[in-house]
Amino acid sequence: MNNKRFYIITGFILLAVLSRILPHPYNFTPLGAIALFGAAYFTDKKWAILIPLAAMWISDLIINNFILTAYFEGFTLFNWGMVWIYGSIMLIALLGMKFLKKITIPRVLGSAVGASVIFFIVSNFGVWLTSPMYPLNLSGLAACYTAAIPFFHNTLAGDIVYCSVLFGAFEYLKYQAPTLVKIKAGI
Repeated sequence: MNNKRFYIITGFILLAVLSRILPHPYNFTPLGAIALFGAAYFTDKKWAILIPLAAMWISDLIINNFILTAYFEGFTLFNWGMVWIYGSIMLIALLGMKFLKKITIPRVLGSAVGASVIFFIVSNFGVWLTSPMYPLNLSGLAACYTAAIPFFHNTLAGDIVYCSVLFGAFEYLKYQAPTLVKIKAGI
């Protein structure tokens, strides 16, 4: 892959994920967008999963350790709730690899909606499975998903807004600097 292109894509992902540090409405995050963006633009698809996961982990370290828990619980590199979030990122990247081989507005928007749905299903399944708040039966699962519905609109809005910014900015940058367009010969 063109090194400049690789670093620009990675930079976009890092900037987007670091926006989690800024004040924002609950669940209005770039999680789905960074996974879709990486899946669409990294030619070597291992980076489509690794870079968003690494960026998310770095931002989690900053948010969870230095802002929220540094004074209360101490420093942690990992917690079991991350399995569900990071699993969502991987599934969303796979969705992007399947549907974003060609970048069009309907494909990006449809994938953003799909990313929000994947995150909703996987993360809330994890809450149901690991939290003592809900009984481990179908009614508990239904109650967990029902309780999460008010959070879905911000997840959807975040994915759509961040996808619009990331994909729009990169497509504009490609238009301005044609060397960023990937070369067909395996790059």
